[in-house]
Amino acid sequence: MAAKRWNNCNVLATGAEALRLWQFDLRGNAFKLSRELTLRGTEALPDSVKRSWSSLWQPRLNVACLPADRVFVRAAQFPKASFEETLAMVGLQMEKLSPLPVGQIVWTMHCLDHPDGNQQTVIIVIAATESVEGFLGKLEAQGYLADRLELPALDQLLGTKIQGDGAWVYPEALGSVDSALVAWWYAGVLRSIDLLTLPATSDRVAVLREQLLHMAWAGDMEGWLTSAPKWHLVAAHGTNPIWSTALHEALGEDFEMVAPLATNELAACTVQRVATHIASASLMPPGYAERYRQQFVDRLWMRGLGALVLLYIAGLIVYFGWLGVAKFRTGRVESQVAALSLSYTNALQMRDRYNVLKDRQELKYAALDCLRLVAQVQPEGVTLEGFNFSDGQRLSLNGTASPDAVDKLIEFPNDLRKSSIEGKPVFKDTGDPLSYRSTASGVITWNFSLELRRTELN
Repeated sequence: MAAKRWNNCNVLATGAEALRLWQFDLRGNAFKLSRELTLRGTEALPDSVKRSWSSLWQPRLNVACLPADRVFVRAAQFPKASFEETLAMVGLQMEKLSPLPVGQIVWTMHCLDHPDGNQQTVIIVIAATESVEGFLGKLEAQGYLADRLELPALDQLLGTKIQGDGAWVYPEALGSVDSALVAWWYAGVLRSIDLLTLPATSDRVAVLREQLLHMAWAGDMEGWLTSAPKWHLVAAHGTNPIWSTALHEALGEDFEMVAPLATNELAACTVQRVATHIASASLMPPGYAERYRQQFVDRLWMRGLGALVLLYIAGLIVYFGWLGVAKFRTGRVESQVAALSLSYTNALQMRDRYNVLKDRQELKYAALDCLRLVAQVQPEGVTLEGFNFSDGQRLSLNGTASPDAVDKLIEFPNDLRKSSIEGKPVFKDTGDPLSYRSTASGVITWNFSLELRRTELN
């Protein structure tokens, strides 16, 4: 069954005195051990086991090793089918397979190939719901939110190289020094997984021999025990002298020692199996994974909102700081303006007085210039009787002329308009045109007006 692609994986194993943590990173198509920690006492777990923003694009898988003394392991044969169909078949048989009521357990399974293509071997791991919930509560208190609960003994079983028919004994596989798992392999098939206990009584060898005999009888009755089993003890030399001695005395024959997987190798096998084959049946009680996921989403939302609030507050601080600086600069400019206002008002008054005096000066010389131009342009036979300079811009002239000077009188306004001072025209083309009439005595009276070019004169 294809699984989600994980970038990191943590495996946590709990013990009586310490916690052991293995951290793996995905490199290529396999997980490689990057860090191994042993935490004692009140030492806190590293932040790398907690989900953060990076978990959104770099998914992290947290696996917790369920204490082996809280689980039951079974092996059963089922017809070959898809994972979902096998899951349904195992669920229907769970009342027969589970030592506890079905409503009080959680379980998962792992499928193995069978030499008969129409069959498959299913290893079933069963645990009490109450026990699992208590274990998860302790992990939560330590800040570890598990995505999966796994049994390392399962990977020890799968990691053992099987050759021939026989029984493989795994001492302390379920976490107790006086218990062991016995895996029976015949014809390349895992036929049964049994629990073997070593009592502390003086007749423990006899009790152990009786247990082994009952297991063999069960296999004989089921028809898969076709020959005397060859015994194997999966333990390093010298590490389990009690079990090796008791097993030798109970069997009355020699057995083969098989080296088990090291703890870090066992964690690596668990990671590779879980990360590549996530079963829909899980030892996690219903609702826990969803609750952890919702807590993670809520925490991201709260952190995001907190970051936005901090950003908003920082923006307000910057804004009010800038506003304070702007107000300070504005106040300083206003103070300078207030200090210069009196000088500015005096300057305006002096400018106005200067303009008035300048206009008076210009008007005085403008009137004299106009009178000089009139005297220069005035033709013979034309007499000037009135000279009026008004508003500083308008020149009104009137007078008399002899009848034989009418032609010259008509040209007089035009000649006056064409006159200039230092090459600059003095009068505009506008103004009142020439008006003249003859009196009873035969004298002609006339008048006209001109407008000055004040700009040009300035």
